[in-house]
Amino acid sequence: MFDAFTRVVSQADARGEFLSTGQLDALSAMVAASNKRMDSVNRITGNASAIVTNAARALFAEQPQLIAPGGNAYTSRRNAACLRDMEIILRYITYAIFTGDASVLEDRCLNGLRETYLALGTPGASVAVGVQKMKDAALAIVNDTNGITPGDCSAIASEIAGYFDRAAASVG
Repeated sequence: MFDAFTRVVSQADARGEFLSTGQLDALSAMVAASNKRMDSVNRITGNASAIVTNAARALFAEQPQLIAPGGNAYTSRRNAACLRDMEIILRYITYAIFTGDASVLEDRCLNGLRETYLALGTPGASVAVGVQKMKDAALAIVNDTNGITPGDCSAIASEIAGYFDRAAASVG
């Protein structure tokens, strides 16, 4: 896993080139937006339990067969496993947001997750719906302008949405 700076330097070094003006400008923009990035991670992390719990409640309200006898989230043990998985996905998304790089999300969370769910009989489409519900909640928190670094948050919100979309597509 590389952070954005290490990745750019590593790629330039592999080509035997200096960093380009465009690369330096992109890294400068990332530094300039770092407070928004950290505010976003802090807000999501501080509300992680509510994000996961509310997403699961909404998912189970839409798909009650999941918590009915014989459903994949039936019994408290399976329900807890579902919540744990949603929390893990959310945690790795916050790592990706913080670093500005999806590789940690891909390498440590999403790689092989679909195959694992298939082997366990977990409905990936339902997990994807749960991830989308977490996305909606996280973006509502990030886009709330109270108490955060002033400025346009559309770029970071778009990036965050992309990480959730990547996770949903990976399991769905």
